[in-house]
Amino acid sequence: MKSSDGKVRARFWIESALAALTGALVVLTLFWHDWLEALGFDPDNHSGAAEWLIVGALFVPFVAFAVSARLEWRRHLLAQ
Repeated sequence: MKSSDGKVRARFWIESALAALTGALVVLTLFWHDWLEALGFDPDNHSGAAEWLIVGALFVPFVAFAVSARLEWRRHLLAQ
């Protein structure tokens, strides 16, 4: 399937944005362990468990979105 206009599908941009967002939250949490408390939200009484749960929960979608965006980009390049 040839792309007539040379534009990347919207799916690529959505997946890239979601990968960037989840990746940024993972990195933020790895380097700033109490960012939830700085926002006034303390679900774990300063133990850091909630932040590590966030890292674990967001790492899988980050990888999935990044791989999916990469595949979409390769699809775009092959369609040209």
